[in-house]
Amino acid sequence: MRHTVKITATLAAAAALTLGLTACGSDSGSDSKADANAPLKVAASPTPHADILNYIKDNLAAKEGLKLEVKEFTDYVLPNTATEDGQVDANFFQHKPYLDDFNKKQGTHIVPVVNVHLEPLGLYSHKADDLSGIKSGATIAVPNDTTNEGRALQLLADNGLITLKDGVGTSATLADVEDAKGLKFKELEAATLPRALDEVDAAVINGNYAIEADLKPAQDALALEKAEGNPYANFLAVKEGNQDDPRVQKLAKLLNSDEVKKFIEDEYEGSVIPAFGAAS
Repeated sequence: MRHTVKITATLAAAAALTLGLTACGSDSGSDSKADANAPLKVAASPTPHADILNYIKDNLAAKEGLKLEVKEFTDYVLPNTATEDGQVDANFFQHKPYLDDFNKKQGTHIVPVVNVHLEPLGLYSHKADDLSGIKSGATIAVPNDTTNEGRALQLLADNGLITLKDGVGTSATLADVEDAKGLKFKELEAATLPRALDEVDAAVINGNYAIEADLKPAQDALALEKAEGNPYANFLAVKEGNQDDPRVQKLAKLLNSDEVKKFIEDEYEGSVIPAFGAAS
């Protein structure tokens, strides 16, 4: 039986306050007293991250002598603040552009360990059957965090729905939309986007939230990011200095194993794509 702890986004304000009080005095080094035999506590988004971790916990961890404790978080802030202040040992939910932006803005010291998978960002609609159904005057919801909004706008531009200023790429903001082609935009927290589909004409949704909402990115998306050359691989991350924790290294090895690759391919059928390798 799984004992997975769920922590909701309602604690975000408290966590942010805690970070503010502790960050100035925090040490970016490792905890030299970490017990190599203690359970490794990992914060993760429910799907697919916690699903992958629970597969490892139930099927692979014991063989490596790893005790794994999975803590589910439903937002994109708490996993990093909890890792920074030591509530958890690691997290698994984010990509490098998001982490770089978070560390810069929050003064945290989180670093990637190993890449695991890619969740292609997609454009979804309950009102249009294909891209031609997105007409002038339509409202498209996009994630309101810096990195995912830029990524969403790039997806729209790649599919001819908008035109962005030259050179902005995935760092684009709404101010960089050179030609909206009559479209309107609504900025929402990434986790709420699936619930907004009935209120807007279309929404650009992160892969994990799409899957949680029973959307199948490989089938349901009107447009989907390409995997080739994509910088948004999701990875295992820790506080700087903890990369060599033996427990972390065991989990990194398992996350890049043949067994996990098969689990991802069988479970998500192209909606989540293995993207193994060293994270930089």
